[in-house]
Amino acid sequence: MPRDDTFHSILIVSASPQFDQIVKRSLSGFSIDLRKSAAVGRRCILERYYDIVIINSPLPDEAGEGFAMDTVQKCSASVLIITPQDSYENVLERVTERGILVLPKPLPRHRFDRAVRFLLASQNRIHELEKKNRALEEKLEEMRLVSKAKFLLVERDHMTEDDAHRLIGKMAMDNGISRGSAARRILEDAD
Repeated sequence: MPRDDTFHSILIVSASPQFDQIVKRSLSGFSIDLRKSAAVGRRCILERYYDIVIINSPLPDEAGEGFAMDTVQKCSASVLIITPQDSYENVLERVTERGILVLPKPLPRHRFDRAVRFLLASQNRIHELEKKNRALEEKLEEMRLVSKAKFLLVERDHMTEDDAHRLIGKMAMDNGISRGSAARRILEDAD
């Protein structure tokens, strides 16, 4: 299966060695952990980040839907549950609203490959949104620091807000640092 440059980790929870081998062949080149039960799978998602969790239902300790719903609540992994044909509609009805993809058995390889590509694309979008969110949070934190430093300069040194703003900008430029770092220095010097 083709993949992009983004590294993806996949957890497969299945009690079927045949299924495991088929999936491993389809997902060669990815970091894959295989587990045999929902209980062990739950421990794994608490210990490590996974992009995708694939559940081959039923599992020895439960049907698998509960584990799938727990997974989407506890982490941002995309979840695929593969279920027997006779329970497909019921599982689909219970888990789809939670964003869990469901496929019936027997599972043609091309359908599995398409589902995994869809989940990978979803994860790539999630990663991009998380990156943008971090950048916005950093920018917001910088703005808070600059505002605090300006307020301190206005109160302590009786500067105008514009003068305080220019001082922080000049300090940042002169020292080759960000405005947030300059503001942090001003606040630390005041303590």
